[in-house]
Amino acid sequence: MLPDIAIRVAGLNDRYRHHAAISVMEKALKDPDTGEVALVSSFGAESVVLLHMVSVIAPGTPVVFIDTLMLFPETLEYQREVAAKLGLTDVRVITASDAALRLEDPDGTLHQFDTDACCALRKTVPLETALSGFDAWITGRKRYQGETRQTIDFFEVETETRMKINPLAHWGREDLEEYITENRLPRHPLVTRGYPSIGCAPCTSPVKPGEDPRAGRWRGSAKTECGIHFIGGRAVRVKNDAQTPDNTEKVA
Repeated sequence: MLPDIAIRVAGLNDRYRHHAAISVMEKALKDPDTGEVALVSSFGAESVVLLHMVSVIAPGTPVVFIDTLMLFPETLEYQREVAAKLGLTDVRVITASDAALRLEDPDGTLHQFDTDACCALRKTVPLETALSGFDAWITGRKRYQGETRQTIDFFEVETETRMKINPLAHWGREDLEEYITENRLPRHPLVTRGYPSIGCAPCTSPVKPGEDPRAGRWRGSAKTECGIHFIGGRAVRVKNDAQTPDNTEKVA
């Protein structure tokens, strides 16, 4: 039985407060206080940095990729390319269950009138099911990405039994660019077309110079997070007993 999560998170932040991102990642995958850890990746504009770090440290780390069935074709192709190039051996592609999609979004238009419900159906619930066996998950969240993320730490309490790990919390865009360039990592093809933050195709638009990097996500609405992290400024909690099992496909 792991100690109280708040105590563990406080201790982890204290121990690794001054460590570099790669060190935080390495420690997070081995420290007993983190327990069983998965990396959750969108295979988006900046995802390759964490994916590469994992591939160097522990390529067998479970990598969870949520296919909302509304992603850009370029994202799906990029996911396959990066997983193969980096030698990631446990990539788990998850989706909402067919039953849930038929019941809640039979014609695929839910995003047009209730984006929160669509994100919950296609992202939050499937992810919660996929993470039910883990004590922690690694995210790519960074402080520079907007007001809702300006105070995140390396380690955060998510629920009474699970934490989030944010190795890149203190990184800026220049750090990401330098890492990608130095390691000759493949870039998401939409980045050069003005998409610094990439989500589902219907809810993502290009960003103009000078705009916030996430300005193209749910443009024209007050929504800033998909629901995996926050809805209305509060952390989302989804109970497992309220879920419909998702479809999970393991790919090499």
